[in-house]
Amino acid sequence: MGLEREEILSSTADGDELQIEAALRPKRLSEFIGQGRVREQLSLVLESALRRQSTPDHVLMSGSPGLGKTTLAMIVAAELNAPLRITSGPALERAGDLAAILSTLSEGEVLFIDEIHRMARPAEEMLYLAMEDFRVDIVVGKGPGATAIPLDIAPFTLVGATTRAGLLPAPLRDRFGFTAHMDFYESSELEQVLRRSARLLGVSLPDDGAHEIARRSRGTPRIANRLLRRVRDFADVRADGVINQDVAAAALNLYEVDGEGLDRLDRAVLGVLLKKFGGGPVGLSTLAVAVGEEPETVEVVAEPFLVRQGLLARTPRGRVATAAAWVHLGMTPPPDAFGASLFE
Repeated sequence: MGLEREEILSSTADGDELQIEAALRPKRLSEFIGQGRVREQLSLVLESALRRQSTPDHVLMSGSPGLGKTTLAMIVAAELNAPLRITSGPALERAGDLAAILSTLSEGEVLFIDEIHRMARPAEEMLYLAMEDFRVDIVVGKGPGATAIPLDIAPFTLVGATTRAGLLPAPLRDRFGFTAHMDFYESSELEQVLRRSARLLGVSLPDDGAHEIARRSRGTPRIANRLLRRVRDFADVRADGVINQDVAAAALNLYEVDGEGLDRLDRAVLGVLLKKFGGGPVGLSTLAVAVGEEPETVEVVAEPFLVRQGLLARTPRGRVATAAAWVHLGMTPPPDAFGASLFE
């Protein structure tokens, strides 16, 4: 623990956020907080394979960004005491890109493909055969004279991660022996995550400070750890280094994260929707232009949380602010506001 803490503090001094984030990742399944059902199921899959001395089934993990999919992939390799190869769907543009990776895998190696739903179709079709028969067909030549040469590959375990499981084709999805869906975290679970991270970072974090950060973290450990680092900066400079509730609240208000976890973009979307369009309905493209962001940014980054909080609704005619959104921004909802009957 002492050496690990020194390494983390050294990374902090260097200002390398990526190294800090990596250092805060749990290394074993027993250290992983939250996702209790997934942890139990995955533990059975891995322990059974170890007892049989065989390669575990392929694993697919789905869920929103920041919930621990990459961390679990690393843990799978650690629990199996196996090497880990990491790549991503967008990097596999051609079948040859995937063949180059598969042909060099050692027996029992874990291959992690992040954003697996974004793989190119030729690579995807090659992956089918590799997952099922541990074989790839290398095509030599072009046109009528092309020849497919079968190449056996070492048995491996594929761990795929996706934020949009619905975009995976059924033939690929069906080849995974174990599928796990990652849920958002409860505030109490995030408090455990924060206390663990605070210990590793050498930060004084009383329970009320952990609670304040957790409730503004959108149910996501990655966001909780990021906010903890920013609050730590504030506490070091403007307080005595102790992150109590008042210090945490002041810091997060400064960083424009409100009491419900909404950030600048979230409030901009709601503000434009209410003040310029009377609560909607408004099309996604129009809404994105009005807040000065790309449509994909609004749809992927802001909308899921706003919908989950009951502040925004997607309708066939466009995006609509709920009565709760008016109340959250300190405005009186009109009688015909979406969901207004809940406030009567």
